Amino acid sequence: MGHPIGRRRLLQGAAGAAAAGTLAGCALGGDDSTTDNSGPASAANPLGVKEDAPLEVVIFNGGFGEEYAKAHQAAYRQRYPKAEVKHSATQQIAETLQPRFVAGDPPDVVDNSGGSQIDFNGLVSQGALTDLGPLLDAPSLDDPGTKVRDTLLPGIVDAGSYDGRFLALNYAYSAYGIWYSRKLFDDRGWQYPKTWADMIALCKTIKAAGIAPWTYPGKHSRYMSWPILASAGKLGGLEVIKAIDNLEPNAWKHEAVRAAAEAYHQLAVDGFLQPGAAGMDHIQAQTEWCRGHAAFISCGSWLENEQKAVTPPGFRMAVAPTPSLTAGDTMPFEAFRGAGAEPFVVPAKAKNVRGGLEYLRVMLSKQGAADFTRTVSSLACVTGSSAGIELGPGLASVTELLAAARGTTFTWLYSAYYRKLEREPVDAATAELFAKRIDAAGWTEKCQRAADQFARDPAVKKYKRA
Repeated sequence: MGHPIGRRRLLQGAAGAAAAGTLAGCALGGDDSTTDNSGPASAANPLGVKEDAPLEVVIFNGGFGEEYAKAHQAAYRQRYPKAEVKHSATQQIAETLQPRFVAGDPPDVVDNSGGSQIDFNGLVSQGALTDLGPLLDAPSLDDPGTKVRDTLLPGIVDAGSYDGRFLALNYAYSAYGIWYSRKLFDDRGWQYPKTWADMIALCKTIKAAGIAPWTYPGKHSRYMSWPILASAGKLGGLEVIKAIDNLEPNAWKHEAVRAAAEAYHQLAVDGFLQPGAAGMDHIQAQTEWCRGHAAFISCGSWLENEQKAVTPPGFRMAVAPTPSLTAGDTMPFEAFRGAGAEPFVVPAKAKNVRGGLEYLRVMLSKQGAADFTRTVSSLACVTGSSAGIELGPGLASVTELLAAARGTTFTWLYSAYYRKLEREPVDAATAELFAKRIDAAGWTEKCQRAADQFARDPAVKKYKRA
């Protein structure tokens, strides 16, 4: 871009955990010391699973719950009736499993997700995860002539790969965007804004109607960093995002990032945020939104399942892309952040590595993907996972989003490569931005300073996104 994009131009419509942090100092072990139980490979058993080997699965009991996993485990037992399958679920993944990784006695499959997720940088750098490449090259459960890798949605392999090795299966496909109630908008005659100028105009109308235009989880303010980065990527192009992923100097200070931060900071400056949101966690903010106390909220597509107990009948939640900041955005309005979530791993020291890989193959079958989608109202990372299923309003809107995007989905990887960067300094800076303690320039400065610290730290393993 040849000239700065400032707030005035936009206004004119020119268009985890503490436990996880200790992993770097712990010897977690790698592939060379695996105690894998394996059996003979065959057409019916391409991964060589030992049929009577026990399998232990630990699930993160968060927004998706654990019921979907029970269906996957039942399908595994059907294939291997001699195998005992042990299931447990927890929200404290790092606290529960870090000692077992260190002791060389991890489970066979781990859903390494949530606020207490074990830091992937530590796991990867110490060789604690099994390469899932054999899973990708195995025949799918539904069609022996189709490899598992060819059944996955675009971006899933890239998002789970570190230094060219596929180490994490991000099983849920999440659409990240701005959520609203179609019922509220239809009742009021409002249209979702496609430009930032229209967003600001609509926010004024919403506020005049006695409703907060936006709410957000101030205790987890990184949720609001997502629309900032999505808008920056749409404005300046994917190279803007890749520079952030690669810890490049001044990546966070790119004018597209600054312009996006200025735009969203405007929500705070102009009084469009719900009073008290700064003190809310994600459930509180989402519940306020479901109650109609705010019109917009930034979230991923787990939202529908997470809020199903409190969503009023007829609410008709829907997700939309971030509005275009200018008429000259590099990406179209329809582009949105679509990415895998809920990363499943097979520890290198698992006792039943082959069984762990096979369990993931069961998850990636049509039936496994459909069971997940039906149970949790979220797409699995398998192509066609929603086929033939009656979808809730939120998930139906996600499928509409995917269809409209026509391949223009994108994501960033810095939060997977360097999880603590997003969870700590970026989260803290975003909280300050929306509390009006810093401006957009201050936000980009704080984020860049933190990224530079990660780049300089020799203890942090670095990754390169091509």
